[in-house]
Amino acid sequence: MPRRLLPCLALWVSLGVAAGGAQAQALTGATYVEPTTRYDHGVLGDAVEWGALRLSRDGAPDLLIRLPQTRVFEDLAPRLVDLGEHRAAMVVESDLERGARLALYTADGLLAATPFIGQRNRWLAPVGAADLDGDGQVELAYIDRPHLARQLRIWRVVPGAQALREVASAPDLTNHRIGWDSIAGGLRDCGAGPEMVLASGDWSRVIVARVRGGEITREALGPYSDAAMARALACR
Repeated sequence: MPRRLLPCLALWVSLGVAAGGAQAQALTGATYVEPTTRYDHGVLGDAVEWGALRLSRDGAPDLLIRLPQTRVFEDLAPRLVDLGEHRAAMVVESDLERGARLALYTADGLLAATPFIGQRNRWLAPVGAADLDGDGQVELAYIDRPHLARQLRIWRVVPGAQALREVASAPDLTNHRIGWDSIAGGLRDCGAGPEMVLASGDWSRVIVARVRGGEITREALGPYSDAAMARALACR
């Protein structure tokens, strides 16, 4: 599906986390709106990004979150995630001078975000959100600079602060090539809890990464291909 058709959709991430009150139930959908060319990075295949995020709420009017002129949403589609007390839209937000960060927005505005990468035209590609280590808390995973650093980074919300805390990282993994209008791999659960399906840094192997005891382990499933990645995601 062409990237410009994606804003009518919201990616839903089912985490099996119990809702924690009215705020957790507030968001029912999220879409990017207000296309803009003010950031010409083009990492997703063209120079059009998004200037605003529309959040749909249960029993209330939609909420529009408009970024300042120095930022864009440089992403495919928002991902709704349950965080226990909050349901949030997980997005990639890029600053024209400081590059990308992963951010969580609720009906109250910004809930939490990672630091910006720190340099223009530096991006991150989300993997997903789930309780990756079995401790009952939700972690957020992405590949930091999938074309350069190729580092898997895993973060958790810091209660009471507009920040995310990094809990694990691992090198030599990726999920995106420059110009792709899609992100490879993602999360799967084959019966032993959530796992991350990625590519090795040189795109030679399909890799399954897991978080165990605060460390990231990896298993090579075989040579990389689109079909092999699809089989891995389907637990075949």
